[in-house]
This record gives sequence, structure tokens and C-alpha cells, in this order.
Amino acid sequence: MKKCMFIFLIILSPILTGCWDKRELNELGIMLAMGIDKVEDEYRVTAQVVVPSEVSMKTSTGRTPVILYQENGETVYEALQKITKESPREMYTGHLRMLVLGEDLAEEGIAKSIELLSRYWELRSDFYVAIAKDKTAEELLNVRTTIENIPANEMFNTLKTPEATSTSTNGFTLDELIASLTSAGKESVLTGVLVKGELEKGSNKQNVESITPSVQIKYDDLAVFKKDKLVGWLTERESRGYNAILNKVHNSVSAISCPKGGKATLEIIQSDAKIKGKINKGKPEVDIDIKVKGNVEEVECQINLNDQETIAELEKNTEKQLEKTINLTIETAQKQYKSDIFGFGEAIHRSNPKEWKKIKKQWDEEFSEMTANVKVDVKLVHTGTEGNSFLKKIEVK
Repeated sequence: MKKCMFIFLIILSPILTGCWDKRELNELGIMLAMGIDKVEDEYRVTAQVVVPSEVSMKTSTGRTPVILYQENGETVYEALQKITKESPREMYTGHLRMLVLGEDLAEEGIAKSIELLSRYWELRSDFYVAIAKDKTAEELLNVRTTIENIPANEMFNTLKTPEATSTSTNGFTLDELIASLTSAGKESVLTGVLVKGELEKGSNKQNVESITPSVQIKYDDLAVFKKDKLVGWLTERESRGYNAILNKVHNSVSAISCPKGGKATLEIIQSDAKIKGKINKGKPEVDIDIKVKGNVEEVECQINLNDQETIAELEKNTEKQLEKTINLTIETAQKQYKSDIFGFGEAIHRSNPKEWKKIKKQWDEEFSEMTANVKVDVKLVHTGTEGNSFLKKIEVK
């Protein structure tokens, strides 16, 4: 009997055990966004924390759904600990959606400020990292948003939506950032986020009660890094070129010139880019092959879309325009920033490890002078329900 009871207790024991680190949700301060700025010799950490009663439909009083905590510290962890002491609840970062780094901090170097986050056991790796352009992270996280009650959620969902990441912006996670920071053949890029409008009105309730908000948060262009320091920004056009090279175009719109003047608008529905590295006559070189499929969405010129020669000419014009944009982006990275944000070095390493070992120590110089051969192939799939635009009929009326 004792033996049976002993066996029964052994079987039952795993079921009866609890979680040693269990914490009740109503005892936590859930941080959805974190901002890090550099203030003199210290870090300033800003935490955007949910107010539980205001995100619940039953108990909401109409007050702000989030609260901001800010503290300074010699390290990021020290500042976080000060925030925990200030808050009536223990800070929980397991649901973090956005990490925003101030532009001044980025220019000084971001590696030390994110080192804690790379090892922090509580954090998930699916949150996005962005740079506050022309503002501090604290200022940006103080802006109330319209579509989503919680600003961090609106920022996260905007980057997560494919249609939003198709043009000049893109979402980058912490894992992707660290991978590029530690790569010998690729530099880092992060999305810029700015405050559009009168900053001082951004935290007011009136900002989200108007049909035309005084202040909005907007993603804008891509930040270029060299090692862990911000060295400049790509323009909107150059950011489009970067996304095309790195296969990050999900759904994009582009206006092109018609054969006899005027404009047509194409929607890129599919883009597949391949980068192949090689050594040509002792010099590094890359071939960039991009295949694009698109639809004609709008026509503001006199063309016959039922004519195959016209379609072929539109395809050729689109190819030339995309190639010009991509070459401009590469030239900017090579000559202005001397930063291999495309991973051309990684492509050379994959194709010829032996030669890569010889040139990787002076890769900045090699990259700035290397040849990049760009080839774009465009196929227009659909042209809409009308072969000709009705605009022509109005002109001859």
C-alpha cells in the first residue's frame, strides 16, 4: 500500500507544481514602447505603459490610455530600475512593440544602449526598432495617435502592414539589427519616424478628437549606419531603391512616363531580387537581377493598352526608371556614406571565401569603388477593364 501511495505521489507531483516566476497581470505595468535618448553622459529611458482601466470598455473614463515614465541612468538598466521604483507596478517588457532610439544617440552609437535588450530574458524578439528623426525618442512617444488608442500599437501595426512597408520604409527587428551590426560584410539600416505638426500639441486629448489632428506620427525614409553610428539618411527615392535591392518590396506604386508624354501609374505586385557576388580581374563585383510584375492602375496619357508594342514600351520605361533609382541608391551608399548597407560583402564572401579574407579588412574602400551591374525585368500582367483612357474622348469632344 505504501509503495502504491509513493508511486501515486510521484505521478501527481508534476501536476501540482506552480510557476516559480509567476506574476499576476493586474500586478504588472505593461510596457509597449521604450525610448532611449542620450542626455549629456547619461541615458534617458522613456517607457510607454498601458493604463489597464482605460483600455477596458467597461471601466474606461476617457482619460489617456497610456502613461509615460522617464528616468536617467548611467546605463539603460539603471534607468529602467528607477522607472520600476517610480511606477506603482512592476515593469513588464514581454509585450514590447516598439523601441525608439533618439537621433542624437544614434549619431553617437547605439550598440551599448541595446546590449541589455539583446540578453534580457523577458523580451521577445518580434518588436521593431526605429530612429526618431529630428526629435528625441521621449518627444515622439509623447504624441497621442488617432487610429489606435495606444501609440505603440499604431506604430507597430503600420510597419507590420505590407502595404505600409512597400515604399520608403520597412520594419526592422532587434535580431535583424544585431545581425547587421555584427556582420563583416553588411551595415545596418533602420526606419526613421518623425513628428508631423506642432509637437507641443501632440500630448493633448484634442489632438485625437479632431478630424484633422494637429500632430501625427509618420515613418520617413531610412537611416544609414556605419558600424553602430548613424551617418545619414536615404531620400524617399533612395529608400525605394534599397527596398528593391534587398527584396523588401511587397506592394508598391510608381508613376512612369508614357511613350508620348504624360504619366501612367503602375502597381508593383511582385518583386524578386537576387544578388550574386564575384571577383572579376581581381576586383569585387556584384550582379543584381530583379524581376518585377505589375499592373497598370491609372493612365493620364494617350496610349492604347490593347497594343502589345505599347505595353512593351511601358515595361521598358519602367525598367529604365527602376534601374536609375537603384543605381542612384548604390552611388549614394558608396560615395556619400561609404557604407555597405546592401550586404554586397556578404555576397562576395558566399561566392569566394578565399578572396573575401584578403579584402574584408579594407572592405569600406573596396565597396566604395566596386562595380554593381543592375538588370531589371518588368512584366505588366493586368491593364484594367479599359484598353484606352476616356480622357482622350474628352479631348476630342
